[in-house]
Amino acid sequence: MKLHTGDQVVVITGKDKGKTGKVLRVLESADRIVVSDVNMRTKHLRKQPNRQGQIIRYEASLQISNVMLVDSKTKKRTRIGFVVDEKGKKKRIAKKSGEAVTMVKGDTKKIKGDKVIREETKETKESKEMKQSKKKNERVEAPGKQPFWKGLGFGAEAMEEADVKESSHMKEDRTVPDQGKTPDTFTHQRGS
Repeated sequence: MKLHTGDQVVVITGKDKGKTGKVLRVLESADRIVVSDVNMRTKHLRKQPNRQGQIIRYEASLQISNVMLVDSKTKKRTRIGFVVDEKGKKKRIAKKSGEAVTMVKGDTKKIKGDKVIREETKETKESKEMKQSKKKNERVEAPGKQPFWKGLGFGAEAMEEADVKESSHMKEDRTVPDQGKTPDTFTHQRGS
């Protein structure tokens, strides 16, 4: 595969012809690449109980033959060639200018089949470790928790905390008065 993650490419065919962007992912098994802000698609996500419905825009993959590398020197599209240097390593060169194509430092991803291979520099590993240590240090202690019903203001403890004595309306007799008939006076005979 001649193109790598982080390369600046231009689209040469299709609806996005002429657009440039960086290679985000290389899908080697399918001979496809994903380029930033090119071949944008929309996906509508249905509302779920735990999240709102939304519309997501994402980059779909392109056939690798539909893009060309942008030469860093001439800023024009170019083909890629290979040259073996003095140390015996293969280097990519831009055919128009003869300049060596350099890899962009940082996270790079190559996908072979279903496996994702990450290549990281020491700088990115250190920065990730720093971010994780900062998150651990920024944890906030939870305030003293109390049962939810204490905040509602009922129960014996709530009454004691509020120092409220029973009012007179709670001691009133609220029973139903006698209606003049007692259960002994009813007759329960069938058919009469």
